[in-house]
Amino acid sequence: MKILVCMKQVPAGTKVEIDPETGAMKRMSGDTRTNPYDLFALETALHLREQTGGTVTVLTMGPSQAEEMMKDAYAMGADDAVILSDRKFAGADVLATSYALSQAIQVLGGADLILCGRQTTDGDTAQVGPAIAEHMHIPHAAWVSEVVEADETSVTVRQELGSVLQVSRLPYPCLLTVDKDMCVPRLPSYRMKKKTEGRPVRFMSFEDMPDQDLSRYGLVGSPTSVERMFAPDETETKIYLEGTPEEKTEKLYQVLSGKKLI
Repeated sequence: MKILVCMKQVPAGTKVEIDPETGAMKRMSGDTRTNPYDLFALETALHLREQTGGTVTVLTMGPSQAEEMMKDAYAMGADDAVILSDRKFAGADVLATSYALSQAIQVLGGADLILCGRQTTDGDTAQVGPAIAEHMHIPHAAWVSEVVEADETSVTVRQELGSVLQVSRLPYPCLLTVDKDMCVPRLPSYRMKKKTEGRPVRFMSFEDMPDQDLSRYGLVGSPTSVERMFAPDETETKIYLEGTPEEKTEKLYQVLSGKKLI
């Protein structure tokens, strides 16, 4: 089975830089890490490969620094890694991002099963995976908490949809977005890291895309935009209450109820 996992680098902390003109995050600034949800998707792919055979390809869209993330994916067991990187993709929203990824998947020859993390920790839209499936006209299941069964023609999954628990069977090709706690992601192996040390990471650009219509990519191809983004003021207010426990309780009540402190 040919399995493809979409992954993304996200900011490692809360300190990020925002382009004041576009409102987009500057991806080259600050420390980054692999989106945690995507690690569950990769582990699911590796487990399925162990069960059914086949290959696992990891795909991401972002700057060249994502190569470090791809090397970690190799050390976890991925077979191939591809980075979709081009200035023309910068500033993409959910629609433009998912379209570029769907085009890249087409260049890679498609996949039987596409796996994505449930969401990213920087955007939290949880829409890119389903949008990829829509662009590719294939079935998809979101918020998958368990792969019940996978055979040569289909995959059966359990979805936790709020108050509803649903079991779905999807024929290949299809796409799943994987929820957290579905499995325990393995750590990058030192042995695999040494074994895959020289394995190349493939780069793709806008020129490789089947659709050369620039109006569908990046900031230009994004129907949504950020009007303004700013960090809240960092303020700390401390109140010290003195007196007996009864007096402190009364003073705390007055503070919480909006009354003046005695």
